[in-house]
Amino acid sequence: MKIDIVTIFPEIARGPLGTSIVGRAAEAGLVEIGYHDLRDYTTDRHRQVDDLPYGGGPGMVMKPEPFFAAVADLRREGSKVVMMTPQGLPFRQAVAEDLSRESHLVFLCGHYEGVDHRVVEALVDLELSIGDYVLTNGTLAAAVVVDAVARLLPGVLGDGRSAEVESFSGEGRHLEGPHYTRPAEYAGRRVPEVLLSGNHAAIAAWREQEGLARTRRNRPDLLGGVEV
Repeated sequence: MKIDIVTIFPEIARGPLGTSIVGRAAEAGLVEIGYHDLRDYTTDRHRQVDDLPYGGGPGMVMKPEPFFAAVADLRREGSKVVMMTPQGLPFRQAVAEDLSRESHLVFLCGHYEGVDHRVVEALVDLELSIGDYVLTNGTLAAAVVVDAVARLLPGVLGDGRSAEVESFSGEGRHLEGPHYTRPAEYAGRRVPEVLLSGNHAAIAAWREQEGLARTRRNRPDLLGGVEV
C-alpha cells in the first residue's frame, strides 16, 4: 500500500509513523508512506497557505490552490483522498479495515479554522474524524488513522491473528478481555486459574465473557446501550 500525507507539519506525522511496528513495516516495504509539505505546492514567495474567511469570523481558512496542486501531483488511478476534519464521519475499526483494502490513500490535513470547502467538494472521497473534539491540526489525526490502517496490512503484525481478536474486531466487535503474563502471582494478585488450565475451550469462553463484561461496563453503546 502507498500512503501520502499532505500537511504543513510533516514532521508531526513522521515521528510516530517512523517508529515501532509501522516504522518497521515501512522499512520492510510492506507499506510506503510519503510526507509532503503543503507549502511546497504554493506559488507565491511567502508560501502562503491560508487567508481570511469570506463572510467574516475568527481565524484563518486554508486556501484551495495548494491542495488542488498536491492532489493533482499525488493522485493516480485507484487513489482514495481522505480529509481529516472534526466534521467528518466517525473513524471506527470497520473503516480502518475498509481502508486497508485500498491500494493508495492520500490524507489531506487541515489547520487553522478549516479548509476551503471547494477542496472537499472537488477532491475528497472521504471526510474522517477521530473523535468529538478539536485538535490544533489534522496531522495527528491522520497519523492515528494511518497507524490503525497500516497494522492491518498482511505481514505487518507478527501474528496475523492479533488483529482478529482485538477490541472492535471480529463479528461481535465488542471490547477485548484482560490479559496476563508471568509471574502467576504478583502483589497479592493471582492470574485467573482458567488461564493456567490449558483448557483452550474454557479459556476462549472466559475471554469472551470478560470481553462482554468490559464492554457493558465501559462501552455499553457497542451493545445497544445495555448497561450493568
